[in-house]
Amino acid sequence: MFGGEGLYAGERIIGLVIADQIYLKTTDTNRADYLAENCVPFSYRRGKTLTDTSYYAVPERLLDDPEAFAAWARKAEAAARAAKPPDGKKGRPPKGHK
Repeated sequence: MFGGEGLYAGERIIGLVIADQIYLKTTDTNRADYLAENCVPFSYRRGKTLTDTSYYAVPERLLDDPEAFAAWARKAEAAARAAKPPDGKKGRPPKGHK
């Protein structure tokens, strides 16, 4: 997945770890938290097109505060549950995921 790892809560992907950066899932319900802390979305380039995803970098301060990080992760899980899976997908982890 984009050269990184997926973070799962049950069958839902709630985050990504790419190039030593953690990104968590956002929707309209929690994206403002990330924007208020000047966090950026994970972006990728396909050809000449740069695409922002719904996964935003977590604020660095959360890495030293497990309780606050857990609260943001729970919001990411809620966002993942609320988001519609891509067409043809069931929101399940890839084979071999435990």
